[in-house]
Amino acid sequence: MHTPDTLLYARSHEWASAPEDGVVTVGISDFAQEQLGDVVFVELPEVGRQVGAGEALAVVESVKTASDIYAPLAGEVVAVNEGLEDAPEAINGAPYEDGWLFKLRVDDPEAWSSLLDAAGYEAVAEAE
Repeated sequence: MHTPDTLLYARSHEWASAPEDGVVTVGISDFAQEQLGDVVFVELPEVGRQVGAGEALAVVESVKTASDIYAPLAGEVVAVNEGLEDAPEAINGAPYEDGWLFKLRVDDPEAWSSLLDAAGYEAVAEAE
């Protein structure tokens, strides 16, 4: 399991990048994509959507199952990875690079501290 220590993680297996001008990039962890298997479809949120922390806002479908993706932080969706429409398998190949899902303008930058660091996330993932 690859878990970059430059990111923070939600217990629901999403990662978030460090905020840049109040915006974080969000995707699913390497552990999550391994559990899903081959990703075949992604339903992304609408740009402009306001979401609360922990709110479901996207769906990733694999050959095995469909899984809701949750907002790790509250905010507004300001961008989505449109490349996933034609190449959802990018989530499997590069979950932390080309496989990102959406970008959020975070309502409360202090909420960043509610997420797990890499070691904390790995402990959660290994317990599953």
